[in-house]
Amino acid sequence: MKENGIMMQYFEWHLEADGKHWERLKADAEHLSKMGVTGVWIPPCFKATGINDVGYGIYDLYDLGEFDQKDAIRTKYGTKKELKAAVDELHKYDIQVYADIVLNHKAGADETERFMASEVNPDDRNQTISEPYEIEGWTKFTFPGRKGTYSDFQWSWVHFSGIDYNQENGKKAIYRIEGENKGWANDDKVNNEYGNYDYLMYADIDYAHPGVIEETKKWAKWFIEETGVDGFRLDAVKHINENFIYDLVKTIRNEFGEQFFVVGEYWDSAYESVEGYLEDQDFNLALVDVGLHTNLEQASKSGNEYDLCQLFDATLMKKNSSYSVTFVDNHDSQPGQSLESFVESWFKPLAYGVILLRAEGYPCLFYGDYYGIQGENPIAPQQEMIDKLLYIRTHHAYGEQVDYFDHPNCIGWTRLGNEQHPYGCAVVLSNGEAGYKEMQMGKQHAGETFADYTGNHEEKVVIDENGNGHFLVQAGSISVWAKEGVKPEEAAEEK
Repeated sequence: MKENGIMMQYFEWHLEADGKHWERLKADAEHLSKMGVTGVWIPPCFKATGINDVGYGIYDLYDLGEFDQKDAIRTKYGTKKELKAAVDELHKYDIQVYADIVLNHKAGADETERFMASEVNPDDRNQTISEPYEIEGWTKFTFPGRKGTYSDFQWSWVHFSGIDYNQENGKKAIYRIEGENKGWANDDKVNNEYGNYDYLMYADIDYAHPGVIEETKKWAKWFIEETGVDGFRLDAVKHINENFIYDLVKTIRNEFGEQFFVVGEYWDSAYESVEGYLEDQDFNLALVDVGLHTNLEQASKSGNEYDLCQLFDATLMKKNSSYSVTFVDNHDSQPGQSLESFVESWFKPLAYGVILLRAEGYPCLFYGDYYGIQGENPIAPQQEMIDKLLYIRTHHAYGEQVDYFDHPNCIGWTRLGNEQHPYGCAVVLSNGEAGYKEMQMGKQHAGETFADYTGNHEEKVVIDENGNGHFLVQAGSISVWAKEGVKPEEAAEEK
């Protein structure tokens, strides 16, 4: 990862299903580079249940928009050719591409099969509430449109551990598939919410099956070579046998090098659970920082009752920053989605100041915050403010970080710069009244005039002879102070 790198999640839930998204991404590559973006997380690029599927109803991992399946050749986002063109264009600007990989389940089976299953308690999946009986489930995947191209592997009920629908009588329940060596993953290999959270949705893939393990590794190698992606965002890892995840990441790195980036989505705000997962994975991947996101959401909804000094408590950013992918919001947390926990609009500039201007973590910018959210209840973008913060991250937010966390409603920190970027910056946040922070920028800045690059303050700050500044902030706002009039090329050249 590059110094001060920025990842962008380049989608939100309500993107128009017009098949033009890969083209839009390609056209945006130069702009993304100028913004400071160094990595793009793309949506699931595989054939799903239909062209309106965001991609998590995964059908065929080998179909990137190439075969006539599920009533279309393209995916929601476009064709395989357009996908590869977008990846190639991003690479021209030295932007890495991270593919969203959905390995927990499969959806949209081609045929039903009959097999034995037992119903389990939805609130405790380890509790069986029926005798085993024969059901009819959608578990046969033959991929007739692909006709064995790239892989002749066909999926059947033996490759899954559970489903949620009995076609025979239309009953919806959580069914554990019965048979030799069948069952949920061991409790210590998946999250223990609901007793055992192996089952999430659709036809749940059984990663204790040797054929499944072999085929998935084979697919991963094919996909990376076929597309040239630089990393994976692994969806829903807390529901997948962690031994398999460890084995997969190790196999990929052995084949493609240690630089291949992997981040897992382990959605749990309890730090102990996240740390335990990292330890079990031998710290071989990063995780999205759900704890920080949760704190940002709570802060946005609590106003001045929230103690900003506690903003980083129980977060990866604070406790294991090398493995923290920080984010404000994403497609799951946006309004109307399963994990809705949207950060209030007034707090978004402060939240992005936190993830973009701190030294810790790999920040992820959300498409919906930058370009807006569509749908029945659209949400306006905050592009202008985010651009200002991106500018500061790219040109000023370097070097030693000194925190001034001494007031529950007004906190600040300074970045003192480094040899290549000597100017630094001072950041002040308030979730209450207008305030200020007395902060040290260094005697080398004595007499210099600092301006608020957010535009929230017209006043100027002159650094005193001891290197201190009296840095202001408006009520419920953020201000980012840096040397007035510094151009990007000057920041890069001055030593």
